[in-house]
Amino acid sequence: MTIKTLDMQQEVTQLEAKGIVHAIRSQEDMQEASGAYKDIEEVIANEADLVRVKTRLLPVAVIKG
Repeated sequence: MTIKTLDMQQEVTQLEAKGIVHAIRSQEDMQEASGAYKDIEEVIANEADLVRVKTRLLPVAVIKG
């Protein structure tokens, strides 16, 4: 498993550019940043023989709680 170091300002900029509400205020909040997860498009493509995509959801908020 690869552990990435995320740039907080870059993550915040990307979320705000997409209009996604977030509560990222410190490096500790980065556990919930989108960059902390695998690319969902890549995951789905790798499992194409097992799944059929019926709908796609887009995030509207990222809040650690």
